[in-house]
Amino acid sequence: MDPRSRPYRSVLYIPGSKPRALDKARGLPVDAIIFDLEDAVSADEKDNARDTLKEALAQGGYGQRIKIVRINGLDTPWGHDDARAVREMDADVVLLPKVGSAADLDALAAITGDLPIWAMMETPRGMLNAAEIAAHPVLTGMVMGTNDLAKELQTRFRADRLPMMAGLGLCLLAAKAEGLIIVDGVYNAFKDDEGLAAECAQGRDMGFDGKTLIHPAQVDVANAAFAPSPEEVDLARRQIAAFEEVEASGQGVAVVDGKIVENLHVATARETLAKAAAIEALQAG
Repeated sequence: MDPRSRPYRSVLYIPGSKPRALDKARGLPVDAIIFDLEDAVSADEKDNARDTLKEALAQGGYGQRIKIVRINGLDTPWGHDDARAVREMDADVVLLPKVGSAADLDALAAITGDLPIWAMMETPRGMLNAAEIAAHPVLTGMVMGTNDLAKELQTRFRADRLPMMAGLGLCLLAAKAEGLIIVDGVYNAFKDDEGLAAECAQGRDMGFDGKTLIHPAQVDVANAAFAPSPEEVDLARRQIAAFEEVEASGQGVAVVDGKIVENLHVATARETLAKAAAIEALQAG
Protein backbone atom coordinates (compact mmCIF):
# COMPACT_ATOMS: atom_id res chain seq x y z
CA MET A 1 0.00 0.00 0.00
CA ASP A 2 1.32 3.45 -0.96
CA PRO A 3 2.27 5.25 2.28
CA ARG A 4 0.78 8.49 0.92
CA SER A 5 -2.65 6.90 0.56
CA ARG A 6 -2.54 4.72 3.68
CA PRO A 7 -5.41 5.81 5.97
CA TYR A 8 -4.87 7.14 9.48
CA ARG A 9 -8.49 8.16 10.06
CA SER A 10 -8.75 6.68 13.54
CA VAL A 11 -5.78 6.36 15.91
CA LEU A 12 -6.93 4.86 19.21
CA TYR A 13 -5.06 5.06 22.51
CA ILE A 14 -4.94 1.72 24.37
CA PRO A 15 -3.31 1.24 27.82
CA GLY A 16 -0.25 -0.96 27.44
CA SER A 17 -0.86 -2.46 30.87
CA LYS A 18 -4.36 -3.86 30.32
CA PRO A 19 -4.46 -7.33 28.68
CA ARG A 20 -8.22 -7.15 28.16
CA ALA A 21 -7.99 -3.83 26.34
CA LEU A 22 -5.05 -5.06 24.28
CA ASP A 23 -7.07 -8.08 23.21
CA LYS A 24 -10.19 -6.08 22.41
CA ALA A 25 -8.20 -3.75 20.17
CA ARG A 26 -7.54 -6.63 17.78
CA GLY A 27 -11.14 -6.50 16.64
CA LEU A 28 -11.71 -2.75 16.41
CA PRO A 29 -12.03 -1.09 12.97
CA VAL A 30 -9.23 1.41 13.62
CA ASP A 31 -6.44 2.38 11.23
CA ALA A 32 -3.77 2.65 13.93
CA ILE A 33 -3.33 1.98 17.64
CA ILE A 34 -1.21 3.91 20.12
CA PHE A 35 -0.21 1.40 22.78
CA ASP A 36 0.38 3.73 25.70
CA LEU A 37 3.09 3.26 28.31
CA GLU A 38 2.89 6.88 29.44
CA ASP A 39 -0.26 8.64 30.73
CA ALA A 40 -2.48 5.55 30.75
CA VAL A 41 -0.12 3.57 33.01
CA SER A 42 0.40 4.34 36.70
CA ALA A 43 3.93 4.62 38.10
CA ASP A 44 3.77 1.29 39.92
CA GLU A 45 2.68 -0.52 36.73
CA LYS A 46 5.32 0.89 34.37
CA ASP A 47 7.71 -2.06 34.50
CA ASN A 48 5.01 -4.72 34.17
CA ALA A 49 3.35 -2.80 31.33
CA ARG A 50 6.41 -3.22 29.12
CA ASP A 51 6.29 -7.00 29.49
CA THR A 52 2.52 -7.12 29.04
CA LEU A 53 2.67 -5.08 25.85
CA LYS A 54 5.63 -6.96 24.41
CA GLU A 55 3.78 -10.25 24.89
CA ALA A 56 0.57 -8.91 23.31
CA LEU A 57 2.42 -7.59 20.25
CA ALA A 58 4.31 -10.88 19.89
CA GLN A 59 0.99 -12.74 19.87
CA GLY A 60 -0.09 -10.62 16.90
CA GLY A 61 -3.63 -10.43 15.60
CA TYR A 62 -3.61 -6.69 14.91
CA GLY A 63 -3.82 -7.15 11.17
CA GLN A 64 -2.91 -4.15 9.04
CA ARG A 65 -3.36 -1.67 11.88
CA ILE A 66 -0.28 0.48 12.42
CA LYS A 67 1.20 -0.38 15.83
CA ILE A 68 2.54 2.71 17.64
CA VAL A 69 4.07 2.52 21.12
CA ARG A 70 4.08 5.71 23.18
CA ILE A 71 6.91 5.60 25.68
CA ASN A 72 7.57 7.80 28.67
CA GLY A 73 9.80 10.80 28.14
CA LEU A 74 13.54 10.22 28.32
CA ASP A 75 13.66 12.70 31.19
CA THR A 76 11.55 10.36 33.37
CA PRO A 77 12.71 7.32 35.37
CA TRP A 78 11.09 4.98 32.82
CA GLY A 79 11.88 6.50 29.44
CA HIS A 80 15.21 4.84 28.67
CA ASP A 81 13.94 1.40 29.71
CA ASP A 82 10.84 1.96 27.56
CA ALA A 83 12.97 2.92 24.56
CA ARG A 84 15.18 -0.14 24.91
CA ALA A 85 12.10 -2.35 25.31
CA VAL A 86 10.20 -1.00 22.30
CA ARG A 87 13.24 -1.67 20.14
CA GLU A 88 12.62 -5.38 20.78
CA MET A 89 8.83 -5.23 20.31
CA ASP A 90 6.82 -5.96 17.17
CA ALA A 91 6.03 -2.26 16.76
CA ASP A 92 5.86 -0.11 13.63
CA VAL A 93 6.51 3.24 15.32
CA VAL A 94 7.76 4.65 18.62
CA LEU A 95 5.97 7.80 19.83
CA LEU A 96 7.89 10.26 21.99
CA PRO A 97 5.90 12.63 24.26
CA LYS A 98 6.49 16.36 24.68
CA VAL A 99 9.02 16.77 21.89
CA GLY A 100 10.54 20.22 22.14
CA SER A 101 13.39 20.06 19.65
CA ALA A 102 15.19 17.82 17.17
CA ALA A 103 17.68 17.00 19.93
CA ASP A 104 14.94 15.05 21.73
CA LEU A 105 14.55 12.88 18.64
CA ASP A 106 18.32 12.42 18.35
CA ALA A 107 18.39 11.07 21.89
CA LEU A 108 15.62 8.57 21.18
CA ALA A 109 17.01 7.48 17.81
CA ALA A 110 20.33 6.74 19.50
CA ILE A 111 18.48 4.01 21.41
CA THR A 112 15.81 2.82 18.96
CA GLY A 113 17.90 2.95 15.78
CA ASP A 114 16.01 2.78 12.51
CA LEU A 115 12.57 2.35 14.10
CA PRO A 116 10.40 5.20 12.76
CA ILE A 117 9.60 7.90 15.31
CA TRP A 118 6.48 9.99 15.74
CA ALA A 119 6.51 13.14 17.88
CA MET A 120 3.87 14.24 20.36
CA MET A 121 3.43 17.97 19.73
CA GLU A 122 2.03 19.34 22.96
CA THR A 123 4.17 22.19 24.30
CA PRO A 124 4.71 25.83 23.29
CA ARG A 125 8.39 25.07 22.63
CA GLY A 126 7.38 22.21 20.37
CA MET A 127 5.08 24.52 18.41
CA LEU A 128 7.87 27.08 17.94
CA ASN A 129 10.32 24.35 16.83
CA ALA A 130 7.84 22.41 14.67
CA ALA A 131 9.78 22.93 11.42
CA GLU A 132 13.05 21.72 12.96
CA ILE A 133 11.32 18.70 14.50
CA ALA A 134 9.50 17.76 11.28
CA ALA A 135 12.75 17.80 9.30
CA HIS A 136 14.37 15.11 11.47
CA PRO A 137 15.38 12.16 9.22
CA VAL A 138 13.84 9.44 11.42
CA LEU A 139 10.54 11.24 12.00
CA THR A 140 7.56 10.00 9.99
CA GLY A 141 4.59 11.44 11.88
CA MET A 142 3.26 13.95 14.39
CA VAL A 143 0.47 13.65 16.96
CA MET A 144 -1.16 16.74 18.41
CA GLY A 145 -1.38 16.60 22.21
CA THR A 146 -4.11 19.18 22.56
CA ASN A 147 -4.92 18.51 26.22
CA ASP A 148 -1.36 19.23 27.32
CA LEU A 149 -1.10 22.14 24.90
CA ALA A 150 -4.24 23.73 26.33
CA LYS A 151 -2.83 23.30 29.83
CA GLU A 152 0.50 24.88 28.86
CA LEU A 153 -1.22 27.77 27.08
CA GLN A 154 -3.65 28.26 30.00
CA THR A 155 -6.54 28.52 27.57
CA ARG A 156 -10.24 28.27 28.21
CA PHE A 157 -12.20 25.60 26.38
CA ARG A 158 -13.78 26.74 23.14
CA ALA A 159 -15.53 24.47 20.69
CA ASP A 160 -13.81 26.26 17.81
CA ARG A 161 -10.36 25.71 19.40
CA LEU A 162 -9.38 29.25 18.48
CA PRO A 163 -6.72 29.55 21.24
CA MET A 164 -4.83 26.58 19.75
CA MET A 165 -5.08 27.50 16.07
CA ALA A 166 -1.61 29.04 15.92
CA GLY A 167 0.01 25.88 17.29
CA LEU A 168 -2.09 23.53 15.20
CA GLY A 169 -1.29 25.55 12.10
CA LEU A 170 2.45 25.61 12.74
CA CYS A 171 2.54 21.84 13.14
CA LEU A 172 0.41 21.27 10.05
CA LEU A 173 2.66 23.48 7.95
CA ALA A 174 5.77 21.69 9.23
CA ALA A 175 4.32 18.22 8.67
CA LYS A 176 3.06 18.97 5.17
CA ALA A 177 6.37 20.57 4.20
CA GLU A 178 8.16 17.33 5.07
CA GLY A 179 5.50 14.90 3.83
CA LEU A 180 4.71 13.54 7.31
CA ILE A 181 1.57 11.99 8.72
CA ILE A 182 -0.12 14.33 11.21
CA VAL A 183 -3.11 13.40 13.35
CA ASP A 184 -5.29 15.70 15.41
CA GLY A 185 -5.67 15.67 19.20
CA VAL A 186 -8.32 13.85 21.22
CA TYR A 187 -11.89 14.89 21.90
CA ASN A 188 -12.53 14.31 25.59
CA ALA A 189 -16.33 14.04 25.67
CA PHE A 190 -16.47 10.50 24.28
CA LYS A 191 -20.28 10.29 24.51
CA ASP A 192 -20.78 13.50 22.50
CA ASP A 193 -20.92 12.24 18.92
CA GLU A 194 -22.12 15.58 17.56
CA GLY A 195 -19.26 17.50 19.14
CA LEU A 196 -16.75 14.89 17.99
CA ALA A 197 -18.08 15.01 14.43
CA ALA A 198 -17.77 18.80 14.39
CA GLU A 199 -14.17 18.70 15.63
CA CYS A 200 -13.30 15.93 13.17
CA ALA A 201 -14.77 18.00 10.34
CA GLN A 202 -12.70 20.99 11.45
CA GLY A 203 -9.55 18.86 11.60
CA ARG A 204 -10.21 17.33 8.19
CA ASP A 205 -10.81 20.76 6.67
CA MET A 206 -7.51 21.95 8.14
CA GLY A 207 -5.61 19.05 6.58
CA PHE A 208 -5.11 16.54 9.39
CA ASP A 209 -4.88 12.90 8.30
CA GLY A 210 -6.99 11.60 11.16
CA LYS A 211 -7.97 11.88 14.80
CA THR A 212 -6.54 10.40 17.98
CA LEU A 213 -9.29 8.78 20.05
CA ILE A 214 -9.73 7.85 23.70
CA HIS A 215 -12.67 5.43 23.40
CA PRO A 216 -13.82 2.79 20.88
CA ALA A 217 -17.20 4.54 20.70
CA GLN A 218 -15.50 7.35 18.78
CA VAL A 219 -14.10 5.18 15.98
CA ASP A 220 -17.01 5.21 13.55
CA VAL A 221 -17.34 9.00 13.67
CA ALA A 222 -13.65 9.54 12.95
CA ASN A 223 -13.56 6.92 10.19
CA ALA A 224 -16.46 8.60 8.42
CA ALA A 225 -15.09 12.12 8.82
CA PHE A 226 -11.62 11.42 7.45
CA ALA A 227 -12.65 9.15 4.57
CA PRO A 228 -13.48 10.55 1.13
CA SER A 229 -17.24 10.95 0.87
CA PRO A 230 -19.17 9.34 -2.01
CA GLU A 231 -19.61 12.83 -3.45
CA GLU A 232 -15.86 13.49 -3.30
CA VAL A 233 -15.11 10.16 -4.98
CA ASP A 234 -17.64 10.86 -7.73
CA LEU A 235 -16.22 14.33 -8.35
CA ALA A 236 -12.68 12.98 -8.45
CA ARG A 237 -13.61 10.43 -11.11
CA ARG A 238 -15.38 13.02 -13.23
CA GLN A 239 -12.47 15.46 -12.95
CA ILE A 240 -9.97 12.84 -14.07
CA ALA A 241 -12.18 11.70 -16.94
CA ALA A 242 -12.79 15.25 -18.17
CA PHE A 243 -9.12 16.18 -17.98
CA GLU A 244 -7.97 13.03 -19.77
CA GLU A 245 -10.56 13.55 -22.51
CA VAL A 246 -9.35 17.09 -23.20
CA GLU A 247 -5.72 16.02 -22.97
CA ALA A 248 -6.28 13.27 -25.52
CA SER A 249 -8.01 15.59 -27.99
CA GLY A 250 -5.50 18.39 -27.48
CA GLN A 251 -8.27 20.97 -27.58
CA GLY A 252 -10.20 23.07 -25.09
CA VAL A 253 -10.17 23.23 -21.32
CA ALA A 254 -11.56 20.59 -18.95
CA VAL A 255 -14.61 21.83 -17.04
CA VAL A 256 -16.59 19.95 -14.37
CA ASP A 257 -19.61 21.46 -12.62
CA GLY A 258 -18.80 24.84 -14.12
CA LYS A 259 -15.23 24.87 -12.76
CA ILE A 260 -11.98 24.55 -14.68
CA VAL A 261 -9.99 21.39 -13.94
CA GLU A 262 -6.21 21.81 -13.93
CA ASN A 263 -3.26 19.54 -13.18
CA LEU A 264 -3.37 20.23 -9.45
CA HIS A 265 -7.06 19.29 -9.29
CA VAL A 266 -6.32 16.01 -11.05
CA ALA A 267 -3.47 15.26 -8.66
CA THR A 268 -5.83 15.80 -5.70
CA ALA A 269 -8.49 13.69 -7.40
CA ARG A 270 -6.06 10.81 -7.85
CA GLU A 271 -5.07 11.04 -4.17
CA THR A 272 -8.75 10.94 -3.22
CA LEU A 273 -9.34 7.77 -5.23
CA ALA A 274 -6.17 6.17 -3.87
CA LYS A 275 -7.27 6.90 -0.29
CA ALA A 276 -10.74 5.47 -0.98
CA ALA A 277 -9.20 2.32 -2.49
CA ALA A 278 -6.84 1.93 0.46
CA ILE A 279 -9.73 2.19 2.93
CA GLU A 280 -11.67 -0.40 0.97
CA ALA A 281 -8.65 -2.73 1.02
CA LEU A 282 -8.27 -2.35 4.77
CA GLN A 283 -11.94 -3.12 5.33
CA ALA A 284 -11.74 -6.16 3.08
CA GLY A 285 -8.65 -7.43 4.90
